[in-house]
Amino acid sequence: LMKHCAGLSAPLARAEWSPTPSVPLVSSPCCATFLSLLLVWASDRCSPSPTAHPSTCRVSERSKNRTGEDQRSTIVFTGRRTLYGQKEYLEPAEARLDEHCDPKHPKTLTSDQITAAAIAIKKADPNVFGGGVMRTEMRHSFLISRRAGMDVHLKMELNQVTGSFKERGGRFALHNLTAEQRKAGAFAASAGNHALALCYHGKQLGVPVTVCMPRHAPIMKIDKCISFGAEVIVQGKDLLAARKLALELSHQRGGTYINGYDHIDVLAGAGTIGTEIMEQMDNKVDAIVIPVGGGGLIAGISVAIKRFWPHVEIIGVESVANASMKKARDVGGPVLTELVPSLADGLSVSVVGVNSYHNSKDKIDRMVTVNESDIAIAVLRLIELEKVVPEGSGACGVAALLSGQLDDLKSKKVVTIVTGGNIDSTALNRCIERGMAHDRRLVRFNVVVSDRPGAINELTSYIADLGVSIKDMILDRPYQRHDIFSVRANIVAETRGSEHAEKLNTKLMERYGPIDCQFKHMPFAAK
Repeated sequence: LMKHCAGLSAPLARAEWSPTPSVPLVSSPCCATFLSLLLVWASDRCSPSPTAHPSTCRVSERSKNRTGEDQRSTIVFTGRRTLYGQKEYLEPAEARLDEHCDPKHPKTLTSDQITAAAIAIKKADPNVFGGGVMRTEMRHSFLISRRAGMDVHLKMELNQVTGSFKERGGRFALHNLTAEQRKAGAFAASAGNHALALCYHGKQLGVPVTVCMPRHAPIMKIDKCISFGAEVIVQGKDLLAARKLALELSHQRGGTYINGYDHIDVLAGAGTIGTEIMEQMDNKVDAIVIPVGGGGLIAGISVAIKRFWPHVEIIGVESVANASMKKARDVGGPVLTELVPSLADGLSVSVVGVNSYHNSKDKIDRMVTVNESDIAIAVLRLIELEKVVPEGSGACGVAALLSGQLDDLKSKKVVTIVTGGNIDSTALNRCIERGMAHDRRLVRFNVVVSDRPGAINELTSYIADLGVSIKDMILDRPYQRHDIFSVRANIVAETRGSEHAEKLNTKLMERYGPIDCQFKHMPFAAK
């Protein structure tokens, strides 16, 4: 009865429930009085304490562990639900602590701020190392243009000193700190590019930087941050855990937390790419294709472009595994999404920034998503055709152009940003191999041959005579279904391309037959 009454107390408190007059709730005044008292008691027991924060924030007090030692457990923010426009969304945990990212009062980016950023971050002397952010090359890609069927230009942000566009926003955010804020230091959470940018420019500007990085952060990037003199704390299973720690430390030490994709100065710094694009292209651009993670880059560029060139189409590209901006646009506000491992790890953000969404929601013309194979192919194309090594997130714009989703842009002048080149060696190898498999330059097949001496040598010699190189071979005796005096050779081989792979297929089928020779074809066609 108490549990039932407790369930009734909530609607009563909201004044949304009242019994129908024709259906009496109780049959006697005595029962009605008892039930009323019970409802009041249940309501008091079930409602939150008046001193409690409306969020589901759990903060443990100092307590004694089993050995009697004094300890404090970690603060855990589980998020609270609130209204954004007409939709309900899970408010990002950091928004309750980061004064620069308030979902109830998002900040509006102006073109004047972008102009100020362009002046503040500009290098005094382009030939001198340090002292600002370089103006990156705008490269016309003839070979990618031919494959995509459009006039493609690449904004080479991977040529920045730390290897990504993040230097622009990081430099401007540090530049705008007061003397007291610089002394207290800057704090950030990042698995790579934002951390590198802050550490590098923090050293130039004399601002101590503390970076919290998740445990999966590449050792190479951790070492680079340390080499710039930053304090690096590796803790947390993901970026969200690292962000909570960075926010807590910034509040404890009185420092400034700089969100890598939502701080308004970071957005202004990113917007300088937009003004540079139009200057370098003589204002002749039909569309700009922009990789999207937390949304800071597309927010800054879209504000810069749409103010003076409203005809230019702004297209955002996300990994299909982590399409947080697309989901935010679908529901009308930032929404927490579950992260999935992706080659575009730089775009793996669980929720887009509130300022980023606020400034870009009316300026993005459309969003597209690319899968892992599209990203791997784009990385390989940029390596082989442009002789540059991008990271997965940096290649997403090219991936969208080559995937066939933007064929309405054929014959038009299109710019995409190669946002970064800090790719892990293991991920690079996987991108290359998957791209080669897409082109059928890597093929896999199996052939059943006799298990007598010389049979395997005969097979490999025949393959070599066709100009094919065997990359890997596994011999399967116990699990194949042919007679016990035969062996199945599972082979991965390198060919010159689709036509060469088809010739290999035909020759092996003629020699061994369709039963003893089977090819594993990739489910996509080369482009």
